[in-house]
Amino acid sequence: MPTTRPGAHGANPFEQARLAARELLRVTGAERFDALVVLGTGLAAAAPLLGADRPGIDLSTLPWFPRDAGQPEAWALPIGATRALVVTGRVHLSQDPAGVVHLVRTAMAGGASIVVLVSSAMPLDQALGEGRVVAVGDHLNLSGSSPLSGVTPEQEPYVDLADAWSPRLRALAREVDPQLADVVYAQVAGPELPTPAEARMLAALGAGVVGMSGVLEAVAARHLGAEVLGLAVTTGRLVPEAVDAAATAAAEQVARLVTGVLDRC
Repeated sequence: MPTTRPGAHGANPFEQARLAARELLRVTGAERFDALVVLGTGLAAAAPLLGADRPGIDLSTLPWFPRDAGQPEAWALPIGATRALVVTGRVHLSQDPAGVVHLVRTAMAGGASIVVLVSSAMPLDQALGEGRVVAVGDHLNLSGSSPLSGVTPEQEPYVDLADAWSPRLRALAREVDPQLADVVYAQVAGPELPTPAEARMLAALGAGVVGMSGVLEAVAARHLGAEVLGLAVTTGRLVPEAVDAAATAAAEQVARLVTGVLDRC
């Protein structure tokens, strides 16, 4: 089992992802993945609704996945005609900066060309309320980090983010739920919560919700050519009790949107 971490000096994160994908395909029994679905903090209740009817694979046991950032679980599931890798939990920037995008790169090395990122987020626009699912139409990366830092010129460390969040996938999501609203998602580094002054600043910059995950994964996915759909579940505050309550209440809608979109791809 490798002991180096993603981003270690001299390591090639894309080669690490390729080797991790080979092991992930072996343990899941899949030939390839068409899509990656990441169900963030508090959203594990959506996994059974997507077909996860048995214990998942502990990703922390696989090559280069962080050992000290919780235990994300994974399932290889058919969703419509799509072969999806469904993952509950995620690595946050404050836990393991180098490991944040290893899952995305691994899934794409295993064939995934669609990435669905579902996060919990605090609404800055109070009209959004709590327990509501919204689509990410654009983002503000205020994390102070980029997954492309350190990528060599030979690995093409440049990507146009004008269409970072796929208009096509958002249109498919609105076929499932015509009331689905688009928001600008601001990602902060965390783990501390935004102060009231910071929340007002983010709202003034145009953000509709703020969270601590999703944007860096989207950048990494777009860098490798995937289409990305972002969904956010609004919660009053980014604290465990509020996140869990809002996410559990929204699990059925999240599952319906993910299933509907992948079934139409």
